[in-house]
Order: sequence, then C-alpha cells, then structure tokens
Amino acid sequence: MKVGYLGPESSFTYQAATTRFKPQELIAYPSIPNCLKALEAGDLDYGVVPLENSLEGSVHATIDSLFHRPGLQVNEEIILPIKQQLLTKGERSLKQIKKVLSHPQALAQCQVFLEERLPDVLLEAVSSTTYAAEYVQQHPEESIAGIASRKAARHYGLEIAQQDIQDNAGNQTRFWVVARPEQKRVNTKAVAKQTLLITLPSNQPGALHQVLQAFGWRNIDLSKIESRPLKTSLGEYFFVVDLVCDKESLLIQNAMEEIRLLGAQVRNLGAYPITLVAEEGGL
Repeated sequence: MKVGYLGPESSFTYQAATTRFKPQELIAYPSIPNCLKALEAGDLDYGVVPLENSLEGSVHATIDSLFHRPGLQVNEEIILPIKQQLLTKGERSLKQIKKVLSHPQALAQCQVFLEERLPDVLLEAVSSTTYAAEYVQQHPEESIAGIASRKAARHYGLEIAQQDIQDNAGNQTRFWVVARPEQKRVNTKAVAKQTLLITLPSNQPGALHQVLQAFGWRNIDLSKIESRPLKTSLGEYFFVVDLVCDKESLLIQNAMEEIRLLGAQVRNLGAYPITLVAEEGGL
C-alpha cells in the first residue's frame, strides 16, 4: 500500500497519517496539490492532507485541489490535537532569539505568545513546521528558533525552549484521508459527516437561501458552510457544506436532488467516519 501525505516526516500530517497507516507505507509530498495529483493519477492508494485548524480556519489548498479533482473522495476524518513547541539548538534564552521560523499556520496559532514574549523577533514563514526544525538543527550558529511538534524536537535533537505555546490549549486540526471512489474505507465505523461542494446558478437572487432551505425543512444539521472563489471572475464562489449524518441517508439524497432542481451543481465529497486522537503522537 502507498499513502501520500504532506511532508516531510515529523510534520503534523505525518502524525495524523501514522494513526491510520504504517510508517513504511507513507510517502512524503512537498505540497497538498502534488499529493492529490499523484493520488488521482493512481500512484497512491490514499492521501492524507490537512483540512482545517480550530484557531486559523481552513487549509484552502486542500479544498481547492479537491474541487478541481472530481475523481477523489473523502474516506475518513482524523482530528488531531496540535501542541506547538518553541525549539532551539542547545539551550538558548528568549533574549538570545532573533528570528523564529515555522509554517504560516503555526506562526498564526502562536500569535499571542510571539507578541507578548518575542515582540521584536523577526518571523519567517517556511514550507512546514518540520522544515523549521530541520533548519534550526542545521544552523546552530544562528540565533534562531523554530515552532514545531515534540516529535520534531526528538527527531532533530532540539531543546524545547518553551512548551505548548499555541494560543488555545484546545487547538486541533482536521485531516482528511482521501481516496479514489473504488478504494474501500480504511475505517469501518459508522459515518458521522458528509461534505458537499455546491455551485450556485449565476445571478439568481436568493439562491443560497433556497439551497439552505432544502436542508433546513428536513432538519439536516449543518456543521459548517464556507465559500471559496471559483477563480473564474470576481464574485463567483462555490460552497463547502458539512452535514451531520444523524438522519436517514435518503433525506440527504433528496435534499441534493432538490438543490439540483434549483439549478445548482452539487458534488458529494463522501460520507465518512471521524477519528479523534486523544493525544499528540508524532508529526
């Protein structure tokens, strides 16, 4: 089995992937679109990509890539607690740190700590939290620190200068296990959520209200609705809608058919189970 993930090893996506797959099955990709492209081409059996962080919101590269790859579906959702650590090579006080590197999402998740404890430090966005840890390990002569996981600290032999610096102790990230439709689900638990991608008919007043009514009068609970630009012209969007699967599946099918009759396009990204990881493993 081959499973792609947003790498490198010791990234948070790697941690999510190892809760479901064996480490020897995992193949790191430098970007979300590259991973999903390989999955679509049949080079992979599954892909694991980040979807949404509880502090910083959606990972747009995942949603946008899936929108343009209709041959892929969501197989499972993994919710991982995210605890960010300030890492240095050797013991170093906060006063000695001149620059902090990390992924943009990680920097944003630690905004309060950075503003209060390191207000004058240069912040540099890099491709991943793991890259930040690797860079710090390889440049011990520089007055730098990285923000990454405990596993990254162990993997690269770094000191944790400050632990759990994320703005919220309940920080979590949703990851999706993605596959082609013919692939079996890796988790056989009952489905808990379903995601639809909806494109409204152009220039039709009240179209979004009519779409939402199709769910409302059937008492279908929406856990999320988000708009994303179609990237065709200004003001045109598609909508990401998460449904709670606590009703008969026929109700959702009928709602989708009603929405199509209104002139909207509906794509089912899949109904899938949710796995909540109790503690941070190693990403």
